[in-house]
Amino acid sequence: MPARSWRNWAGAQRTDPVRAVVARGAGEVADAVQAAARDGLRVKAIGSGHSFSAIGVADGVAVVVSGDPRDARIDSATGLVTVPAGITLRRLNRLLWEHGLALPNLGDIQEQTIAGALATGTHGTGAAEQCIAAQVRALDIVLADGSLVHCSPTEEPELFSAARVGLGALGILVNVTLQAVPAFRLHAVEQVLPLDEVLAELDAYVDGNDHFEFYWFPHTDVAATKRNNRTEATAPRRGRLAALVGDELLGNVGFGLTCRIGEALPSLVPRINRFVAPRMSAGEYVDRSYEVFCSPRRVRFVEMEYAVPRAAVHEAIAGLRGAAERHARAVTFPVEVRFLGADDIPLSTASGRDTVYIAVHVHRGQPHEAYFGAVESVMTALHGRPHWGKLHTRTAAQLRTVYPGFDDFVALRDRLDPERRFTNPYLERVLG
Repeated sequence: MPARSWRNWAGAQRTDPVRAVVARGAGEVADAVQAAARDGLRVKAIGSGHSFSAIGVADGVAVVVSGDPRDARIDSATGLVTVPAGITLRRLNRLLWEHGLALPNLGDIQEQTIAGALATGTHGTGAAEQCIAAQVRALDIVLADGSLVHCSPTEEPELFSAARVGLGALGILVNVTLQAVPAFRLHAVEQVLPLDEVLAELDAYVDGNDHFEFYWFPHTDVAATKRNNRTEATAPRRGRLAALVGDELLGNVGFGLTCRIGEALPSLVPRINRFVAPRMSAGEYVDRSYEVFCSPRRVRFVEMEYAVPRAAVHEAIAGLRGAAERHARAVTFPVEVRFLGADDIPLSTASGRDTVYIAVHVHRGQPHEAYFGAVESVMTALHGRPHWGKLHTRTAAQLRTVYPGFDDFVALRDRLDPERRFTNPYLERVLG
């Protein structure tokens, strides 16, 4: 297939690969990898482009892996689900629901492919929950020599352990087996509260709810909280009109207008934020789990997110507030704070420790370097780990100090891909 220009959702990462391949199965992925080797080209799988970093940029051969839901194999009795790696979370969520199943935890968008969500460590929130990759039970992956390998905890266990969050550096995923759970509904309570009150009772909020997060607008003293808990109830259900008003008119159209006003009149941003924050969408409803977890995001932005030990949450937020006061005078986007339990995946941002995630955003096109840099300094001083799919400046030498399994991962990559068939400039920076 002729080369085609590619850019990510935010528009900040762009590339013109030498050629693009739309692969209909594992065999065509293997053919693409072998052809790239013969031509001396690097190869990357590309997904939905929802990474803000350059992790998914293909400068040689860009491979689009099949996401055909007709290839899915679903065992409703055990909850084991095998799907093509290119399927989007949106399609996967609906497919699972049709079979009485769901994923136990999700991030706040569902446009990513499952392979992309795994590669970057997409996580969601919930103190007793883990990232999506922790639900993986087996993987089919094409390696640099073109071989197709099936891995699981009992078959090629070292590869399986690392490839669950593999950054796209070990090979190209073609099939993913996940452990789903019985479909469930969530009771959502969205409420604006004084920030100091939320911080004073933070452990109670985090541990007392299945899924808790909050948003804080710079220059304000309130937090927009979201508490989501499993329920057998079916009402009060959010209707289409309420969803339209909350997600589209307020969450996208209204917020987009706020961003444009802030860009035109940056001196007004602190007052704009103090006006908007207390009026964030508030309500109570019950809906399918994925409808509560995920919301449409149409206002384009760039983002940086750091994972720090949960024990350092108050220090992290205090440092963040100071950085925002100095460098976010014209930032209309809120800070998002989420929580997750530890896992055992070598390059998961929650590997080996309970974690708080702190994400900062800036409207697309606005300067972000000073703000993000100041926040990054705070987070790295607390042994923070950057989200692989979001903006950061860390290098392999720096990341090695915060990931106990870093050197083992790199050694595995070196054995499987000695010619760096699957690398790109981003991976050269973060893996060496």
